[in-house]
Amino acid sequence: MGNHSDGSPNPSGTVATAGQNEVEKFQDPGLPPHRLRLADTDPKAAKRAERQVAILFGSSIFGTVIFLVAYFAIDLGHDSSIATIRTQNLLLGLGTAFAMLGIGTGIVHWAKALMPDHEVSEERHGIRSEEDRQAAVRIVDDIVEETGIKRRPLIRNTLLGAVALAPLPALAVFGDLGPRPDDKLAHTMWAPEGGKLKRLTRDPDGTPIRASDVTIGSAFHVIPEGLNELHEGKLNEKAKAVVLLMRLNPESLNPSPGRENWGYNGIVAYSKICTHVGCPVALYEQQTHHLLCPCHQSTFDLTQECKVIFGPASRPLPQLPIAIDAEGYLVATSDFKEPVGPSYWERDEHERRINS
Repeated sequence: MGNHSDGSPNPSGTVATAGQNEVEKFQDPGLPPHRLRLADTDPKAAKRAERQVAILFGSSIFGTVIFLVAYFAIDLGHDSSIATIRTQNLLLGLGTAFAMLGIGTGIVHWAKALMPDHEVSEERHGIRSEEDRQAAVRIVDDIVEETGIKRRPLIRNTLLGAVALAPLPALAVFGDLGPRPDDKLAHTMWAPEGGKLKRLTRDPDGTPIRASDVTIGSAFHVIPEGLNELHEGKLNEKAKAVVLLMRLNPESLNPSPGRENWGYNGIVAYSKICTHVGCPVALYEQQTHHLLCPCHQSTFDLTQECKVIFGPASRPLPQLPIAIDAEGYLVATSDFKEPVGPSYWERDEHERRINS
């Protein structure tokens, strides 16, 4: 019968079959002969390599000091110039680079020039018995001995100094994160102050809005009264308090129980901050009464209290309760009943606290 391994009727002699001689195996060439380095044969070269490693570790310490001096010595006040900011950024970058590269390159040079470089291969096996554990401890002790860290106090001391100072820039940067926000994310400037309700004003000029100014199909970008008078934290407050104000036919709205008085004659106000990742919801479709977030296309239905009907957002836009004052201006009767913007760890707790 022919050999069908290659589709031909007759054996070609190129395929090994039973009874034929076994194919010769490749011989293991083994490890190449070990080549000694200059530091292995010349004590002066070894000492020179040790000094080079110490210099690299010392440059890491120097870089950390540069970072700390630039961070604390250069004061960035409200009247700081662009040149001062650039100088600090340059020194911070150089300090960080020297601090990290000094340690990294120093360890690499130490390993290549001074640590033993013999190539060793051994079979892997499970470590179970006490003898194996003791052997593992001896291996660790041998590694420490081979590094030469006990015999080279210059390298040891500079390495310890570099490693001890390296985390300080990170700790300094963490200090710029500021105080804990606590429940600041749960409150906005719409909350009444001293019993006085905040008027809804146009963004950005701060002109108060009358109910008669809002026609059916129109949309206003709104900020709370007094926002433009802030000198510190204005952008943070605006990021939480910006609102979209629209007017629909009252019959088109479907308020849930308890929200019947949150609007005025078809005028409703909702947070402009998308509940997905905080982008501004700035597109209003008059015909469908949909609000669209341009970042990830989350779509909210204005007639259903801004319920999410498309996109990745998981929560409706928070509604701002509004009414009119004695002069016909639109005012917020309270703050939002839930935190605005995307979800965060304490959001549900803050919402319960607001409504308690």
